[in-house]
Amino acid sequence: MAERAALEELVRLQGERVRGLKQQKASAEQIEEELAKLLKLKAQMGPDEGKQKFVLKTPKGTRDYSPRQMAVREKVFDVIVSCFKRHGAEVIDTPVFELKETLTGKYGEDSKLIYDLKDQGGELLSLRYDLTVPFARYLAMNKLTNIKRYHIAKVYRRDNPAMTRGRYREFYQCDFDIAGQFDPMIPDAECLKIMCEILSSLQIGDFLVKVNDRRILDGMFAVCGVPDSKFRTICSSVDKLDKVSWEEVKNEMVGEKGLAPEVADRIGDYVQQHGGVSLVEQLLQDPELSQNKQALEGLGDLKLLFEYLTLFGIPDKISFDLSLARGLDYYTGVIYEAVLLQTPVRAGEEPLGVGSVAAGGRYDGLVGMFDPKGRKVPCVGLSVGVERIFSIVEQRLEALEEKVRTTETQVLVASAQKKLLEERLRLVSELWDAGIKVEAASPRVASCSTYCEEAGIPLVAIIGEQELKDGVIKLRSVASREEVDVRREDLVEEIKRRTSQPLCIC
Repeated sequence: MAERAALEELVRLQGERVRGLKQQKASAEQIEEELAKLLKLKAQMGPDEGKQKFVLKTPKGTRDYSPRQMAVREKVFDVIVSCFKRHGAEVIDTPVFELKETLTGKYGEDSKLIYDLKDQGGELLSLRYDLTVPFARYLAMNKLTNIKRYHIAKVYRRDNPAMTRGRYREFYQCDFDIAGQFDPMIPDAECLKIMCEILSSLQIGDFLVKVNDRRILDGMFAVCGVPDSKFRTICSSVDKLDKVSWEEVKNEMVGEKGLAPEVADRIGDYVQQHGGVSLVEQLLQDPELSQNKQALEGLGDLKLLFEYLTLFGIPDKISFDLSLARGLDYYTGVIYEAVLLQTPVRAGEEPLGVGSVAAGGRYDGLVGMFDPKGRKVPCVGLSVGVERIFSIVEQRLEALEEKVRTTETQVLVASAQKKLLEERLRLVSELWDAGIKVEAASPRVASCSTYCEEAGIPLVAIIGEQELKDGVIKLRSVASREEVDVRREDLVEEIKRRTSQPLCIC
């Protein structure tokens, strides 16, 4: 230790000598000579094992959230949860990791995005990819056949992150699902209604919900001549149509996946169509599609679905879109996806989708994959893409330069004299016990108003020697600077009366 300390001192002195020569603008040869001596001394010291060098950053595809950002997130979550509860849902939770075999084979080509964990005591585990497969495992394990549930939790995907577009490797999902036997299309229609209620309440812009049915897709592939073995991989290609052109998708189908060009062209004739119930009726008359049993069942259910959506008052928000494929393997019926719409650049142009913010569908066979006897439980659900919504809300607040409250403090307790600390703490305790949200301030009353304005705290309760003698508390409104004396026994009710309006974050 003593030898190292001596070397450190020599390094310090030599470093000062090099800096001094540079300041004096000494010759380059002289500086280089002394710098070489410094480097030699540093080499003698060797690495300092006590000081580890590391980069302070979050892992790729993750982020921290400031109090302001968390306030925005809580507001969004409140809107979503209140809607789920309004529709009678119960809440559950499941482990953040599952047995690897539970998740394997449920996500099609996206299975490569699952995070596998190291062997822990003989169990091969993976981080959950979504909340739907764990929910199906939960139903099968607990032998449940009927439940309406919601679940808000983090999921993990080894995806290429695009942070600015709200795509992360660790992110929240907000899921709502209905499991059990019901009249056809009623639960499906309720899920679409919930999706529209949430997106309308969040006021993040115009949106459109695209709907399709996996049975229609499979029937379409069959009549177009797609081999059974290629259904899922071609479905995955079609699912990219919201991001790339038909020509690019066709090239992938033909060039990479070996589909015959004429088959791809027939698919293109179908998947570029979208509309409302009139398109459903048109396809019911299609000479080829109407002869396929699966497609006919899917079209019949979609026609019924549009009837219920009309009763729910949301048919103008729904579009039957034959290009919607939803690449996950477990979907068996109706599928849907909500996209935000970009304002048209010129009059007469169609709105453009700028990103998916919610999606879901029917998965009647997933629970049966976990049940020892293969018993199926019909399920339908939706997932809200809250990370994208958070990004949009944050950008909007920044653009409008709106203030965001990060606390719900109703009153700040201050005193005019330093020696009244005990009285301040006694009053703070009384207010806490009465359910009032309180902060205790430093003694300087003058600085309290500035702090309250910045933090959005509406009231200041001031204790002074005179107030103690009179048995009152001086209550100041931060907004108006108005002060009134309130009897101590009436203080709680007065604070509640003045702060009874719902607290808003923006």
